[in-house]
Amino acid sequence: MNSESAGGYGSGGHFYTPSQTTVCVMGLGYIGLPTGSVLATKGFHVHGVDVRPDVVDTINRGDIHIEEPDLDVLVRSAVNSGQLKASHEPTAADVIMICVPTPIRPDHSPDLSYVEQASDAIRPHVKPGCLVVLESTSPPGTTEEIVVKRAIPPELTVGKDVFVAHCPERVLPGRILLEVVQNDRVVGGVTPACGARAKAFYESFVNGAVLVTSATAAELTKLVENSYRDVNIAFANELSLMAEKFDVDVWEIIELANRHPRVNILSPGPGVGGHCISVDPWFLVHAAPERTPLIRTAREVNDAKPHHVVERIKRLAVQFAKPQIGCLGLAYKADVDDLRESPSLDIVRALRDEDVGQTLVCEPYVRPERFTEFPLLPLSDVLAGCNILALLTDHRQFKDIPHRILQEKVLVDTRGVWR
Repeated sequence: MNSESAGGYGSGGHFYTPSQTTVCVMGLGYIGLPTGSVLATKGFHVHGVDVRPDVVDTINRGDIHIEEPDLDVLVRSAVNSGQLKASHEPTAADVIMICVPTPIRPDHSPDLSYVEQASDAIRPHVKPGCLVVLESTSPPGTTEEIVVKRAIPPELTVGKDVFVAHCPERVLPGRILLEVVQNDRVVGGVTPACGARAKAFYESFVNGAVLVTSATAAELTKLVENSYRDVNIAFANELSLMAEKFDVDVWEIIELANRHPRVNILSPGPGVGGHCISVDPWFLVHAAPERTPLIRTAREVNDAKPHHVVERIKRLAVQFAKPQIGCLGLAYKADVDDLRESPSLDIVRALRDEDVGQTLVCEPYVRPERFTEFPLLPLSDVLAGCNILALLTDHRQFKDIPHRILQEKVLVDTRGVWR
């Protein structure tokens, strides 16, 4: 472990010099792999860990298993330079980062089993001087109640012998490699010394401000950020239901309302997806159910929107003897391959399960060999074969469909692209 030096980062004066610092990253998914790759290219010695053998093998070949702009180049460079290696097992390191999923169960309670497993796995490798950082978005209390209790050996004192902090990721898919470095970061230390040590580490590679608080406050900050977005999207989605009732264009209503200097309504859609906004508010609801009625209601509005889209398509389908439903997009947002919690995918699954008609699905960002649940077709085949055309994800390829083709279809535009 590096020695203390006056004039270094953080109140403790601790340096994290990349060439002299080892980092173990637990979980090589959408956050762990980009973060580990950025650290490796900046000179840190990175040991990545994943439970999936195919992921470990893919990364050690210099390839990637997720789609993110420029990630393939970064991983290839990091692996070829020897700065990044993947393994099934953790190892001792100066810094251990936990970047594993924190999904919700069907009853909307948080599933923290991956954090528990990662904490248990690193326990034999946590040595004096080690900094353990939980980056996974988590309910309040997770860092202290799970990471500290399960990852830190009892003979080591937190804040003196070892250091534990929560630093939630704040990146947007499609911009991860940029935002890992440029965004401000909130660091929550279990003790002030932990916060100072974590601040020193993040300041060694982050250009944005590194703001220090307590672990619980950092956990809540990330949840509040995404709950704010969710509540505002729910308002827009509720407006879309009202506008449909009165047969007016919701996007026009929003555009006109937003001309008010203090109004900024977001855009409606088929629901809310992704690993953050559709999940994190439930963590707050679960933690304080009696104090979060608005957040719960917003989640229920957004969760119900895919069902509303399905019902709308079903009503339109009855006019055809053989409905052919073209479904454009499965990803939860435009121009990415991320299917996590995607309302677009939920809609297509419901249409198929309820046998509304033949579904013709195009998702240009997902490789057919990586998605085998049902066939994915070229856009031209979907347009040629459908009589109902539903825009579920506003990928750029779908914005340039010729007007003459759209005129031939019954349209369901959940994104306001074909107004």
